[in-house]
Amino acid sequence: MKIKGFDKDLRCRGMQYEVGKEYKTNTTNIREKDLCTDRVLHYCDSLINVHEYYSCESDNRYCEIEVLGEEVTDGLKFGSNHIRIVREIIGEELNSLMNRTNGNTGLFNTGNRNSGNFNSGNRNYGNFNSGDFNSGDWNTGCWNTGNRNSGNFSSGDCNTGYWNTGNRNSGNFNSGDWNTGYWNTGNRNTGHFNSGNKNTGSRNAGYWNTGDCNAGNCNTGDFNSCNNSNGFFCNEEDRNIRIFNTPSGMSMFEFKNSKYYKVLTSSPFKLTEWVEYTDEEKKEDIDKAMIGGYLKEYTYKEACEYWWSNLTEKNKMIILSIPNFDKEVFEDITGIKI
Repeated sequence: MKIKGFDKDLRCRGMQYEVGKEYKTNTTNIREKDLCTDRVLHYCDSLINVHEYYSCESDNRYCEIEVLGEEVTDGLKFGSNHIRIVREIIGEELNSLMNRTNGNTGLFNTGNRNSGNFNSGNRNYGNFNSGDFNSGDWNTGCWNTGNRNSGNFSSGDCNTGYWNTGNRNSGNFNSGDWNTGYWNTGNRNTGHFNSGNKNTGSRNAGYWNTGDCNAGNCNTGDFNSCNNSNGFFCNEEDRNIRIFNTPSGMSMFEFKNSKYYKVLTSSPFKLTEWVEYTDEEKKEDIDKAMIGGYLKEYTYKEACEYWWSNLTEKNKMIILSIPNFDKEVFEDITGIKI
């Protein structure tokens, strides 16, 4: 079907049209370059293409036309020097051409219950989604509030992983940007371009680094090929880490394999938590129904309080026996008064 778009008064480029009448341009030997001129009368072969010129989100009108003369096209737009306005397209036929069926209130959706446009997935509030329950745009995954995500549950953009709040991550659980690893939490100047996992620094090939450009693991400094270093350009591990601001005589490796570290990590430390919306909240708000919940954030000291409250009394005593333990320093850092 060839379809021509008009404004609400059935005008196109200032020219008035009527259903049932023929229209000519009195030109011959038309070429593709004439599509940008008044030498041809313009139309398309689908409503979705007409939408590019006469938006279906306004009160524009659309008619089926018959081509009676020469025809040229660039693949999207067509033109002829002689056409007839066959009939106006209205009602259920127009809704069907706009894909406003199967519970879709948006335009040109092939999925179900979409309020956005150009979705092939289901229950999308955004546009151009092939996944489901997206309120952002161009997502192929599900439950994304950001854009161009192929993974799920992302609020940032261009993520191929899952649960990312940053941008352009191919790993999972990242709040920073451009990470190919997992659980990277840095932003802007930190947390970018990591190929390892669980880095808060940038450009790390190793794991658990808070510094930058490290090939090893667990480094807070930069350009280290060893592990657990807070220096620069080191290939040997630090032998005397400070605990409570005082040299402890222990290496990081020794501390992390001690009973102290096992107790420190025995209780959850929650800075974020996924909270599902109630059925009542979902019923009252279509956005909440599609997203399902939200990521609740806790302050550092709130997370410390939760961590401390979930420790056993025995484990609390082990923490109090950490070398150089200082209750004032402990309170200043955690907010917990001993």
